Amino acid sequence: MIEILDNPDVLALPQLDLTTVTMNGVPLGAPATDVPRGTIVEASSSIVARYSGGTDIDSAYHDADGRRLTLDEVVDHTARSDGFLYCADKLTYKVRAGAVVGFAIYGPHLSHFAHLTSYEEFLAAFGSPSRVDENVSYGDLMSYDNYYWGARKLVKWDAWDHRVSLINFGVFEGNSGP
Repeated sequence: MIEILDNPDVLALPQLDLTTVTMNGVPLGAPATDVPRGTIVEASSSIVARYSGGTDIDSAYHDADGRRLTLDEVVDHTARSDGFLYCADKLTYKVRAGAVVGFAIYGPHLSHFAHLTSYEEFLAAFGSPSRVDENVSYGDLMSYDNYYWGARKLVKWDAWDHRVSLINFGVFEGNSGP
């Protein structure tokens, strides 16, 4: 198995067999309970009817009856069902039916690609995507979503900050084709 955090060049491959990679030691298809519990700082799941939180604000989860849920309760529910497990180290695991089906990487893990300062340099390093979606807001180009179906991944190029801002693999909308 290839640990993608130890081998960041793998993140740029346009073709990748996802059965051969792990993220922080967790392979796709593994039980969500294998995600290192001590790194999880937030979770989303269908048990949560209302959530509040943000930068420098403690997260608060409530169920449909208004009962406050602990992070452990939400993580436990997510690990048995569907949702996302968000880790302090800017890694996210997508969970479906209790199994890890996707990885998302952002923040400092993408500093390996900081030398790419233009979209043209990005394309030279990552190759031609299978599909590109431009994200425009109020007439300004915000980012390019680059889908690589051979690797079942999305790489977001931030057009404002001129950097790779997100890479996700696995079962995310658009990653496997139209």
